[in-house]
Amino acid sequence: MDAASLLLGLLLGALLATAVTLGVVMLLARRRPEEAGLEPVHESLDHLHRLLAGMERARATAHGELREQMGTVGQASAQLKHETAALVTALRTPHVRGRWGEVQLRRVVEVAGLLEHCDFVEQPSGTNDEGAGVRPDLVVTLADGRQVVVDAKVPFTGYIEAVQAEDRAVRAERVTTHARQLRAHVDQLSARRYPTAFRPAAPFTVLFVPSDGFLTTALEAEPGLLEYGFARDVVLATPSTLLALLRTVAYSWRQERLARDADQVLEVGRRLHARLSTLSGHLTRLGSALSTTLTRYNETVGSYERSVLTAARRFDDLGVAESPVPEPAAVEATVRTLRPAEPTDRDAPFGPPRFDALEEDRDGTSG
Repeated sequence: MDAASLLLGLLLGALLATAVTLGVVMLLARRRPEEAGLEPVHESLDHLHRLLAGMERARATAHGELREQMGTVGQASAQLKHETAALVTALRTPHVRGRWGEVQLRRVVEVAGLLEHCDFVEQPSGTNDEGAGVRPDLVVTLADGRQVVVDAKVPFTGYIEAVQAEDRAVRAERVTTHARQLRAHVDQLSARRYPTAFRPAAPFTVLFVPSDGFLTTALEAEPGLLEYGFARDVVLATPSTLLALLRTVAYSWRQERLARDADQVLEVGRRLHARLSTLSGHLTRLGSALSTTLTRYNETVGSYERSVLTAARRFDDLGVAESPVPEPAAVEATVRTLRPAEPTDRDAPFGPPRFDALEEDRDGTSG
């Protein structure tokens, strides 16, 4: 390729680039009015973009907080699972299981409103008619003096295993075991003969089941368990049924105390009435004595006037005495006597009529 051809090619390229540049400039000049009309649209799109960016940031923040909360819930769930496992392990121990039943029984007694050492005694010792020593968890004293024995040592290992079982057949087997354990405990309580160790006592023993679920689950496998206990003088009671029983006992004690207080009030009223009757007799005799004294005084004054003052006035007439003899005056007061008051509607329901202390004066005044 020679120099002329190279120069011609360069010239043609420059002309082509110039033409393309001019075409682009003209095209941009034509589109500028349209872009000026779309300016509000661009502003709206920018505002929408900012809103979407803000929502995205808020979503990211909320997602982080939710992840943190889920982590906290997971930790709490794991801790609860660990504590539940520890509780289940503890409840498998007979000593801990018995203590838990005693605490539940104590709460029921407190809610019922009974007073310790007055309405019930915890873990008293006794000897049954066979000479064996027994120690129930609670002995409740009724208002008539009788006692009700309550025992709270209930086995429920089978119930725990039934709750933990995932297979339905295994759960049914564990429920049957739980019912069988509860039935065996009923036989043990019946053999201890608690009522013979605390006389006078009701002819039955209350077997306290610390949870309603324990008894309900046992009744699923053996519906006649309650009747089985009744036949052996053992009453199975859950917290709800025992609370109703103890509230009835507390109510009977309140009625007994009210009746005892009413008897004391009646006795005090009788004594007061007797003393008022005695005082009324004294006042009547005192009034009679005063009336007699006034009569005797007036009679003495009359005799004095008739017999003595007549002679004394002769000295006055003769001028012998320096001053005349004073004349005593008669006493005209009237002694008031006790008399029954007029009965009113207010006094009618309270027995005999009241007595006024004094009678009104002749002029209508009262002392």
